[in-house]
Amino acid sequence: MTNLHSSALGKSTSYMQHYAPELLFPISRQGKRDEIAVGKELPFCGADVWNAYELSWLNAKGKPLVGLAQITVPCESPAIIESKSLKLYFNSLNQTPFVDKAALTQTIIKDLSQAAGILVAVEIWEVDEFPDMTITTLKSDCLDSLDIFCDTYLTEPAFLKLSGGKITEQRLHSNLLRSNCLITGQPDWGTVEISYKGPEIDREGLLRYIISFRHHIEFHEQCIERIFMDIMRKCGPESLTICARYTRRGGIDINPYRSTDPNYKQATIRLSRQ
Repeated sequence: MTNLHSSALGKSTSYMQHYAPELLFPISRQGKRDEIAVGKELPFCGADVWNAYELSWLNAKGKPLVGLAQITVPCESPAIIESKSLKLYFNSLNQTPFVDKAALTQTIIKDLSQAAGILVAVEIWEVDEFPDMTITTLKSDCLDSLDIFCDTYLTEPAFLKLSGGKITEQRLHSNLLRSNCLITGQPDWGTVEISYKGPEIDREGLLRYIISFRHHIEFHEQCIERIFMDIMRKCGPESLTICARYTRRGGIDINPYRSTDPNYKQATIRLSRQ
C-alpha cells in the first residue's frame, strides 16, 4: 500500500500558486481490500462521487472564474486520490489561465485519471449553472430513533444478524455514522443508507453495528466497502446497495456507493449536513 505518511495529509503545507498536477497523491485500494477479503474480482459495482465547491481558475484574459465540480471515480480504479492532495491540486489551478471551461475540464480529467489509474468523470459548472440540488431528506426508514444500549465503538460485525426467515425488501438509513481519518484521526461524519432484498436484517443490531464505527480509523471509501462486505457475509442478502453521504470538509464532500446492481446510480442530492 502507498506510504500515507509521505502525503501532505496532516502536515503544514505551502499552497502552490500555479498548476501542479504532481500534488495529486494516489493511494492503492488493494491494501485495505485485502483486510476485508475483497479479491481481484470485485463483488460490487459503484463509484466515489466527490462534490468540490471551491474551484477557481483564470480565463484567457486573466479574469478569475469560480465554479463547482463533480468527480466520479469508479470503484474499479486501482487507487483513490487522497483528499488533501486533491484540495491542493485544485488550489494550484487558481492562478492558471484556461482558454475555456472545456479546456479546464479536460485538464482535470487527464490529471485525475492518471492518478486514479482509470478514466475519471468530471463535470464543472459555473455558479449560476449549477443544477438544482435542494437540501432534502432520505425517503428510507431511519434507524436512529431505536432505543438501544451502546458500549462498543470499534467495528463489530457480530452485531449483524437476521430477525427471522422472512424475505423482505427494505431501505434503511442512519445519520449516526462516524469514522476517523486514517492519518489525522479527525472525525468523518456521514449518513449511510442500506438497501437490500433478502432475509430481514435485525434493525437494532444493524444500528449498533453502524455506531461501532465511531472509533474506527479508515477512509470514507474503505468504510463503505467494509460495511458492504460485513452485511453480505453476516446476512446473505440477494441484493445489496450501500450509499454514504459524508459531510463537507475543506470544500469537498465524498459520497461513495457500492452495489450488487451494475446499473445502480446514486441520486445527486444534498442532505442537511452537506
